[in-house]
Amino acid sequence: MIAQREIWGRTLVSLGETDPRVAVVDGDLATSTKADLFADAHPDRFFQIGIAEQNMVGVAFGLTTMGYRPWLSSFGVFLSQRALDPVRMLVSQTGAPVKIAASYSGLLNGSSGKTHQDIEDLAIMRAMPNMTVIAPADHIEAEAAIRWAAEYDGPVYLRLARDAVTPVFDSMPKFVPGTVHVLREGDDAVLVSTGVQSSRVMDAAEILSARGIESRVVHVPCLKPLDEAGLLTALSGDGAIFTVEEHTIIGGLGGLVAETVTSSALGKPVTRLGLADAWSESAPNDFLLDKYGLSPAKVAVAVAGGLNTSESRTK
Repeated sequence: MIAQREIWGRTLVSLGETDPRVAVVDGDLATSTKADLFADAHPDRFFQIGIAEQNMVGVAFGLTTMGYRPWLSSFGVFLSQRALDPVRMLVSQTGAPVKIAASYSGLLNGSSGKTHQDIEDLAIMRAMPNMTVIAPADHIEAEAAIRWAAEYDGPVYLRLARDAVTPVFDSMPKFVPGTVHVLREGDDAVLVSTGVQSSRVMDAAEILSARGIESRVVHVPCLKPLDEAGLLTALSGDGAIFTVEEHTIIGGLGGLVAETVTSSALGKPVTRLGLADAWSESAPNDFLLDKYGLSPAKVAVAVAGGLNTSESRTK
């Protein structure tokens, strides 16, 4: 297993060897985000701005006017929230090819606490016109997404987790934005997830299978754009729909799936699992995942309970 931040650093080093447009603008977190790998390999295209995230965005925008394809490197919370206005004005509104590498996103930096945990970023960035929003499941998909984003002529928000997870893909030669992946088949429930949470949902599906509940697992790596027809096909059938995200249930994946379903003829209810309009806190990662119902065991309990409730209502 390889952490997504590690594969990001390695991949940018590789891209920088053949593409002189690749640059990194860092916010004094290079050793954490692994931007230091790029700094060592390509020091002439590494710009250390310090703890000045708003200025980072301005510098990155300026670099695009000189032909560069810069990557912003910091913790996700600082890029999606502290630097929100410059991202909105300089990147989203202009469509500049700035790539936002939002490391340490979600809950998987538990000891940092709620000030550093970003559980609203997908909702914020999904609402941005021109912004492509990607949350890869593992390091394999992350590398493919990074290589695609480096060539894409527009802004990209890439959600990267701090810690490694069990990969859900064996290989991915090419990232196709909007594509929906069915990782596992099952008829009793449809579990929809994004980012590294998809790995934990796969484990939850195994727990449910041992209890006689077979779940289809649908991974949505690209929250914007989205292949809506592909998602609706993946959601079709008899199984109840549950979205599971390491994010607030407001405006993120759950909102996206609910919007897609209600604007179609599918006519199925959507149960959203995630942080229910509450701030996270400082604690070990496993404790937080368990507390907020995102560990495989807790997801399995929620799905099984939801299925029992649905069945009792139809009798």
